[in-house]
Amino acid sequence: MRKVTFGLTLALLFVGVSAAQEWEVGGMASYGFYRNATAVNPSGSATVGFDPGPAFGAVLGFNGNSILGGEFHYDFEMDDLKLSSAGTNVSFGGQAHVIGYDLILHPRTRHLRKLQPFLALGGGMKVYVGTGAEQAYQNLEDFALLSKTHQVAPMISVGGGVKIPLKAHLLLRAEFHDYITPFPQNVIVPVPPTKINGWLNDFVPMIGISYIFE
Repeated sequence: MRKVTFGLTLALLFVGVSAAQEWEVGGMASYGFYRNATAVNPSGSATVGFDPGPAFGAVLGFNGNSILGGEFHYDFEMDDLKLSSAGTNVSFGGQAHVIGYDLILHPRTRHLRKLQPFLALGGGMKVYVGTGAEQAYQNLEDFALLSKTHQVAPMISVGGGVKIPLKAHLLLRAEFHDYITPFPQNVIVPVPPTKINGWLNDFVPMIGISYIFE
């Protein structure tokens, strides 16, 4: 199954690149936020996940004459790890690196001619990194431990937005992405018998500038 998926991805990428007539490169900024998870054990429950924080990204895309295009994304996010329960809050330095590829569905038109909405669907990986200083004792440590380590998680990317022509070869991009991953239990470590189930949603509204060339 993995070989079939990998082969299909390469085929779509090759078709997109071979048909590409416009290339696009740009940078973006954001302030993202999460739908966090819940840790549960016999003593109660706690919210576990990440605080909102700024993010910065880069994009490299291509657009052919069809309604399909493609974009490579890299985002750097500054999101501290968090753990909270019954009025007690624990924070720990953290960041994340998002590396992905999206198929772009857009109207059949040239980017520099008029406003262009688009939908994005793809995937990749997200690297969660704990950067804080570990301590011998941590509040709420009966639920989870916030650790100075990293974890690579598979990611699904869903989003959309609009590209607005500014002047020759320049576009304003306004978009929204939901980066969906399994919960990184090597970075936020549940302490038995605590259970942390489900996936994390990382909601990232972004605005930026891109340059079109052929």
